[in-house]
Amino acid sequence: MEDILYDAIVVGTGISGGWAAKELCEKGLKTLVLERGRMVKHIEDYPTMNKDNWDFKLGGQLSSKEKKKFHTENRKWAPGEDNAHFFVNAVDHPYEETKSFAWMRGYHVGGRSITWGRQSYRFSEIDFEANRKDGHGIDWPIRYKDISPWYDKVEKYIGVNGEKLGLKQLPDGEFLPPMQLNCVEQDLQKSMKTKFDDGRLLTIGRSANLTGVVEDQEGRTLCQYRNRCSRGCPFGGYFSSNSSTLPAAERTGNMTLRPNSIVHEIIYDEASKKATGVRVIDTETHEKLEFKTKFIFLCASAMASVGILLKSKSERFPNGLGNDSGALGNGIMDHHFQAGASADVPGYLNKYYKGRRPNGYYIPRFVNLDQKTKRKDYVRGFGYQGGASRSDWSSAIAETSYGKNLKDVILKPGTWRIGMTAFGEVLPYDENKVRLSKDKKDKWGLPLLDFDVAYKDNEMKMRKDMVNEAIAIFERAGFENVHGYDTQNGPGSAIHEMGGARMGHSPKNSIVNKNNQVHSVPNVYVTDGAFMTSSSCVNPSLTYMAFTARAANHAAEQFKTGEFS
Repeated sequence: MEDILYDAIVVGTGISGGWAAKELCEKGLKTLVLERGRMVKHIEDYPTMNKDNWDFKLGGQLSSKEKKKFHTENRKWAPGEDNAHFFVNAVDHPYEETKSFAWMRGYHVGGRSITWGRQSYRFSEIDFEANRKDGHGIDWPIRYKDISPWYDKVEKYIGVNGEKLGLKQLPDGEFLPPMQLNCVEQDLQKSMKTKFDDGRLLTIGRSANLTGVVEDQEGRTLCQYRNRCSRGCPFGGYFSSNSSTLPAAERTGNMTLRPNSIVHEIIYDEASKKATGVRVIDTETHEKLEFKTKFIFLCASAMASVGILLKSKSERFPNGLGNDSGALGNGIMDHHFQAGASADVPGYLNKYYKGRRPNGYYIPRFVNLDQKTKRKDYVRGFGYQGGASRSDWSSAIAETSYGKNLKDVILKPGTWRIGMTAFGEVLPYDENKVRLSKDKKDKWGLPLLDFDVAYKDNEMKMRKDMVNEAIAIFERAGFENVHGYDTQNGPGSAIHEMGGARMGHSPKNSIVNKNNQVHSVPNVYVTDGAFMTSSSCVNPSLTYMAFTARAANHAAEQFKTGEFS
């Protein structure tokens, strides 16, 4: 064991880990940040950031051989030549599936904060009260008022652009100027206002791309509308750990960052009833190490954090750290999506748009909000994300013309198309779970995770409405060739996996308390998606960041009072 006693250890460097590192280091705590993957330095390690599609050997697609390595990920999509280096494949990093689950992972400094979709929405009071009101899952121990100031803090720092709407189901935030809807999207916005009386509306997406200046963001400049975000942005135009929170932590002089370090166990001391450190395997030397600390922030990503807790066994916790309730690994959620509609849009042939906007339009949830919008077949709801654009030169592939005719086809924009896909809430079923494999291990000798997760009747009935309402919106707008679709992708596909170490009032049915502390081991905090008690229908990353900032503030106060000594 290393002799240094750190004030704090943060496990993971993604959306949550970066925020934990920043907050703890800025509060003066000597913090060790452990990342299981390789080092990725901002700008320096973005090899494809400035490439055009024609610079790639296969036009951006992976070869069939390479795609097979991503066999689980390919249920949704396989990474391309431009960003495959920021994803791990399921051949080299396997897991088991009692029921099908697509687990997307990025093992490197920054994690999926480099490749995330940047959509940033707040949970509402409706979301925090839903479990208690409809009886699905356990009650959240906090409400919107408890987390609202932390949403403010995070939004101001990362830079979220958007439009204020005054909706109870989608609280407004601290926004930079909104990106602009294009002409087709603006007309759909007007159509929805006049042709529906249930409060549904269309707005520009709320995304963590800089459209204005934010404070304390050294090295970040405005979004350049290149839409190459998942390759890493040399401008820092969107929020990532690499461009923002990790550099902030490093500037304090209090952070020690150690990549290539697989944390596989939290060390529990029976006498003090506290965690005293972590056990690590160095991926380069295979050396087994231990690091000591006063307290721990577990931010390895939802399923990985649950796995670490499950592997952290002792005489006190034979079934995993903090697992007095038996709930550890239960209540795994994702969002179910890829159900919606697409259509042709007549006219607008004298209109175009500038740049490649890295954002779409958003239609907030409009079902099951009151008696008027109540659905009899299912509970909770969904929102839509979509976009309109003109077909580009790829339409020329089907042409057989040559010379001037071909040149004209390539240079002229095609007709307008529009589409949308719904993101629906998945209920927190206890039987949707992840466990440690009984007999399969990875190359480090650690047990694989085994997923047993499925959609149920509520999700299936909601999906029918997702398709039908999308069709209705497009048809009433006068669009043509409207087609509904439902790709029936399974859990994991939305890359919003969460749950497994849920927050609750009591250690009898939950793992962490209202401050994200493990009930029975309060110097361990879990602040990535594992703590989620329900899923809402909005993208969850903003919520992870807000809860992480809140928990880090709590931990720093506890540390200063000697609670973790």
